[in-house]
Amino acid sequence: MEERLAEPARTTAPPPGEPGKLETPPPEGPGEPGARASGKPGEPGEPGARASGPSPDEPAIWSRNFRYYFTARSAGLLSWAMLPVAVAAGLLSGGYGLDTAGYSMAFLVAPFAGLVLFGGVLADRFTARRMMIVADLANLTAHILLALLFLHGIDHLWQLYALLVVAGTANALFQPGASSTVPLVSRDVQGANGVLRTSEAITGLGGPALAGALVGFGSTGWVMVISAVAYGTSAICLFALRLGAVPAPPAGESLWRNLAVGWQEFRSRSWLWGVILIWMFYAVLSWGPQLSVAAGVIVPEHGASAFGLINAALGAGTVAGGLLAIRYKPQRPLAAGAVAMMAYPLYPLGIVLGWPVWLLVAAQVLVGAGIGVWGVMWATSVQTQVPGEVLNRVHAYEVAGSVGMYPIGSALAGPAVGAFGTDTVLVVGVVVSFLTATALLATRPIRTLHRVPDRA
Repeated sequence: MEERLAEPARTTAPPPGEPGKLETPPPEGPGEPGARASGKPGEPGEPGARASGPSPDEPAIWSRNFRYYFTARSAGLLSWAMLPVAVAAGLLSGGYGLDTAGYSMAFLVAPFAGLVLFGGVLADRFTARRMMIVADLANLTAHILLALLFLHGIDHLWQLYALLVVAGTANALFQPGASSTVPLVSRDVQGANGVLRTSEAITGLGGPALAGALVGFGSTGWVMVISAVAYGTSAICLFALRLGAVPAPPAGESLWRNLAVGWQEFRSRSWLWGVILIWMFYAVLSWGPQLSVAAGVIVPEHGASAFGLINAALGAGTVAGGLLAIRYKPQRPLAAGAVAMMAYPLYPLGIVLGWPVWLLVAAQVLVGAGIGVWGVMWATSVQTQVPGEVLNRVHAYEVAGSVGMYPIGSALAGPAVGAFGTDTVLVVGVVVSFLTATALLATRPIRTLHRVPDRA
C-alpha cells in the first residue's frame, strides 16, 4: 500500500523553457515507506517530498509493481478501445443515425473532460491508486448495465446516454493517476511508457476488431460483458500494488486551493500549455469529428466488421510506434513526436479519395505509428518534467485541455456533415491535422524541450 507525504509548504518552480533543465530533480533513490524524502522542499538540487520510486536493484521496467500495473492498465485499455466502436457501430447497425452516434460519443467524453480536473485533485489528496480502484468499480457497474441495455434493446436513448456519462466520469477519476503512477513503478519512465503504449496499441488492435465482429453478429451486449470483466481485473491488480511514500498536498488546503496550485504549475510551463492550446483546435476540427464521420462512410459502404478492422490497423501501427519509442530516445522528444504526427492526415485523406479498405488499413498503420511515437514522447515529458506532488493536477489540466474540445467536435460532426458535406468535414480534418504538427514544430519551447535522463 502507499503512504502519504504531506508537503508542508509550496515552492515556486523555476521558469520552464530552458532546454535540458528539469524543474524538479527526479528522486535519486527509494525512500522507506512513510519516511520523508531527504532535503527541504525548494532548495536547489534537492528532491523535496518526492515519491519513493522502484529500488535500484529492481528491473528498470519490469518490476513487480509494474507487472501488476501493466496488467491493470492493459485490461482497462482493452475496454476503452472496444467501447466507442461498439457503441457507434451498434447504434448505426441498429438503425440509429449519425447524429445519435455523435451525441453518444459526446456524452462519453464530455463528463470526462469536465471532471478530470477534480480527478487530479482527488488523486493528490487520497492517492491515485485508490481513485483508480474506485473508477474501475464504477466502470464495472456501468458496463454490466450497458450489457443489459444492449441485450434487451434500447427503449430510451437517455438510458444509454446516462450510462455513458457514468463511464466518462469514472475515466475522469482514473486518468490523472494513470500518468503519475508510471514513475512510481518503473525507473525507465520512457521505456515503461513505450511498453504501455504498445499495450494500448495491442488492445487497440484487438479491441475494435472484436467489437466490430461482435456488433456484426448483433452482440453489442457481449462487448460490454467483456469490458466489465476487464475492469474487474484492473481493480484487483491495482489493489495488489505496493507503493512507497507518495507526495501529498499541504494538509488543510481546500479543493479550490489545490486546483489553483495545479493551474499555476500548468501555466508556468510554456511548452506544456502551448501543446494543449494547439491540441484544442485539432480536437474540435479533426480528431473530434473523425470517428463518427468515418463510421458514417465506412459502415454503410463496407460494414461494421470492416470498420473494426480499419480501427484495429490503427492499433497495429501504434504497436510499431510504441516499440520504436522504447529504444528511440531523442534529445528533443516533442520535436520528434511532432514529426511523427505528420502521418495523421493520411486516413481522412484516404476516405475522401475513396481508397479501398486495404489501403485505408495501410494508412491507419502509418497513422498509428506516428501516434504511438508522439504519445510516448508527450507522456514521458510530462511525467519527468513536472514535480510529483503536483503531477496528478497538472496532468488533469493537460487532459482537460486536450480532450475537453473533443466532445464539441464529436457533437458537431452530424450537423457539420449536414451543412457542408462529408468530404468537406474530412478535408478540414486533413488540413488541421497537418497544421497541428507544423505548429508544434514551429513553437520554440515545444521544439527545444530536452529529455530528462533515466534514473540510475
